[in-house]
Amino acid sequence: MKISFVIPAYNEERYLPKCLESIIKETNKHSDIQSEIIVVNNASTDRTKDIALNFTTVKVVDEPKKGLVFARAAGAEKATGDLIAHIDADCMLPPGWLEKATKNFTENKSLVALSGPYVYYDFSPFQNLLVKTYYSLATLPNFAIKIFSKNSSILQGGNIVVKTQAWKKMAPPSPGINFYGEDTDLASRLSKIGEIKFDPNFTNTTSGRRLLNEGILKTAYKYIMNFLFVLFLKRPFTKKYTDIRPH
Repeated sequence: MKISFVIPAYNEERYLPKCLESIIKETNKHSDIQSEIIVVNNASTDRTKDIALNFTTVKVVDEPKKGLVFARAAGAEKATGDLIAHIDADCMLPPGWLEKATKNFTENKSLVALSGPYVYYDFSPFQNLLVKTYYSLATLPNFAIKIFSKNSSILQGGNIVVKTQAWKKMAPPSPGINFYGEDTDLASRLSKIGEIKFDPNFTNTTSGRRLLNEGILKTAYKYIMNFLFVLFLKRPFTKKYTDIRPH
């Protein structure tokens, strides 16, 4: 089994090195699993591309059209693995992540996508408890939706592993979705091909910069509304978004 890591990166010179180091460290522990790392330079104006090129094992793909949907697609097009792992540039893989990912797909042949929650490394314990509660509450209505509609499940944007064959077979993205709701739209399209699993124990660590900047409750509200809008109306609730980057 081979896994391709696809990392969209727009002006991520601060966070990208630790992300790449964590992936390399995790993959080096598993010599029996082939891997490749693809950084998608998504119209960056800083040193993002140069930093990625400094890692000899990293491939760099340029996608001048800015947006998560375009960046993920550009990286996936160049991927040669059996699995495609979509990881955000401010994430750091925790120990055991790769083993959990490959084990799920090895044991369940009908699985087409695996995802799990974030743990925020720059949050306080109380703030992470709020986030954990949010995930627990979000899975309840999703469980009911999945039973009745059979076409949806939760995917967490920067912690998704997709079977490459399913990625190539699924329908194109719904028009007008570029940031908010892109993972919900992806889940809807993939669920028509096979099983999607959201595992609470399949965590990825990341920065809480957006939640800290915009507010945890406000951001949670945006994500819930966009989930519902994309799921039922095939369009996002929030069309505009703010690039949260360190100055």
